Amino acid sequence: MNAEPSGSAEPSSGEPSSGAPARRRPVFVAAVVVPVLAALALLVWSLAPHRLLPWDSADFPEIDRAALTSTQLRIVDLLADQHDAQHPGTFYSEGVEEPWCADFVSWVMREAGVPLANPHSGHWRIPGVYTLQEYYEQTGRFEPAGSGHRPQVGDVVLYHSAVGFGQREHTNIVVAVDGDRAITVGGNEMGRIRVHELDWAGDGAVVGFGRLPEQPTAD
Repeated sequence: MNAEPSGSAEPSSGEPSSGAPARRRPVFVAAVVVPVLAALALLVWSLAPHRLLPWDSADFPEIDRAALTSTQLRIVDLLADQHDAQHPGTFYSEGVEEPWCADFVSWVMREAGVPLANPHSGHWRIPGVYTLQEYYEQTGRFEPAGSGHRPQVGDVVLYHSAVGFGQREHTNIVVAVDGDRAITVGGNEMGRIRVHELDWAGDGAVVGFGRLPEQPTAD
């Protein structure tokens, strides 16, 4: 009787032992990747200014209107209406597809009766934050951060962020001030019009403020 050589035996139908590490590998990767992603998310949360987070920090605030000028009242009412309406950016940019935070500021100021004037064209719409700052500097209404200026309702906040989350340059409008805290409303904040609280004295991204023109005093 001829016996088969032992080396010709068929391999067993079970999984090879080398498959066990392969099955464990996805679990190991998940155990490493998930904590890393969670840590990165926490870092983004801690560093990103509130205006760049993807939701409103508050509903539109109740504003004490007693001490506001007629222009400030118009600005507050316009901002409340636009926050409710949530128009797309092209509504404020004359149909141009572009970052629209400065377009939003330009539109609100025009509707409030205090239009801006682009230093390069004279047009009411200023699409860039740098040009917006240039406008306020040329009109003598720019107050640099750290100058001691306390923002007022209707002031335009100008930002430059070195962090790199969202837009590096940004602008929005003050609707209320309480000590070192202000409430702002801005366009193109994660693609929407949003309300946020600003530490105007301590936020290092704040470049300065554009003031409203002087209002005539009633006799």
